[in-house]
Amino acid sequence: MTSTELLDMLNKAIARELQVSIQYMWQHVQWSGVKGYATKDAFKEIAIAEMKHAEKIGERLFFLGGKPTTKPENITVGDNLKQMIEADIGTETFAVNFYKQIIQTAEKEGDVTTAHLFRKILEEEEDHLDTFTSLNEEI
Repeated sequence: MTSTELLDMLNKAIARELQVSIQYMWQHVQWSGVKGYATKDAFKEIAIAEMKHAEKIGERLFFLGGKPTTKPENITVGDNLKQMIEADIGTETFAVNFYKQIIQTAEKEGDVTTAHLFRKILEEEEDHLDTFTSLNEEI
């Protein structure tokens, strides 16, 4: 049986995935300038990947007997490209650390499927973090 703690963590992960999918999509829409032109596709691609994460986590949560949230965490778009990328680095850093906690909790509870799912998502989140960190070096 899945603990309330793990179900709550999954819902927080969904709220985070909804947040960043909206955040990155609006950043894609609001980009400006030459450097913004170079980043707009990254924002869009990562936004779509994050929405897919929300879907996968939601499916897992529902399977475990939980009800997926529809409310995202607070969205931070930023007023310029530097603020956008710095906010994104923060949200991706949070995800990497939080998803490691989810993996540990799932393993402790013997939920190998949830742990496996989050290992795959964690790999993508680390890639997103690397993308934003690299883009930040060029601004």
